[in-house]
Amino acid sequence: MKPGRTWLVYTLIRLGLFAVVLAVLLLLQITPWLAAVIAALVSLSLSIIFLRKPREEASKTLYQARENRHEARRPKSATTSEDEDVEDSAVDAAAADVSGGATAATEK
Repeated sequence: MKPGRTWLVYTLIRLGLFAVVLAVLLLLQITPWLAAVIAALVSLSLSIIFLRKPREEASKTLYQARENRHEARRPKSATTSEDEDVEDSAVDAAAADVSGGATAATEK
């Protein structure tokens, strides 16, 4: 199923649950704002319990879209440039000097 369609189906099912629960509560003559809050909580609970498959499909499409976005941002070359190698070696050397100096100071 296409990602957009997956999200549309999942959203419509959840909205339908909310509408049905809200209609039942309003027919029972519960205060409208309270009926809306209860309908939201009940429909959320029902969707968590009964809509596992559509929810998992929707989350997979979200994960895939996010991975595709990260893949597009990554540089094409997996190798490091010479400049990065020089910088890394300078940082490593500075870290070794600092840790070596700290050891010599504690020995005195």
